[in-house]
Amino acid sequence: MKNSTKVVTGLVRLSFANVWEAKSINGSEPKYSVSVIIPKDDKKTVDAINKAIDNAITAGIAKFDGKVPKRTAIKIPLRDGDAERDDEAYANSYFLNANSKMPPQIVDKACNPILDKSEVYSGCYGRVSINFYAFNSNGNKGIAAGLGNIQKVKDGELLGNRTSAASDFGSDDDEDFLG
Repeated sequence: MKNSTKVVTGLVRLSFANVWEAKSINGSEPKYSVSVIIPKDDKKTVDAINKAIDNAITAGIAKFDGKVPKRTAIKIPLRDGDAERDDEAYANSYFLNANSKMPPQIVDKACNPILDKSEVYSGCYGRVSINFYAFNSNGNKGIAAGLGNIQKVKDGELLGNRTSAASDFGSDDDEDFLG
């Protein structure tokens, strides 16, 4: 039976792709993580995520004192990029942050493992499997997004104000700076 709290996205863009090594944020347990940017016009993925969030709310009723909370009363992982980010990469998109203690499997379009760490980066496009689950920790209640696996589909422009070495140094028509 298919897990009703699991979603495999359509084509999304990866940002803050910390998928090769677990990192600690503010002293927390190290995790793998990625911000998944979902185009607002990808209704199929957005609808699947919303249904999975609703299913996670129902499945996690024990975390919410035995009552089904209203979405507005708890933290929901799907957020509006236009409202919450002043960043062109998030324009006309929703986003969510997914993380895991376990490393994701990272594959190419043919499902072959990608081992070259430079192949998957903030800005590339792919599909991501995400499992939604309820949490209640230190007074915070909501639904979290667990990072499953990543399938890279195509390259994209690097995000994060970083340029590639090729774009910085690769032009043959520059003047000879030593000359």
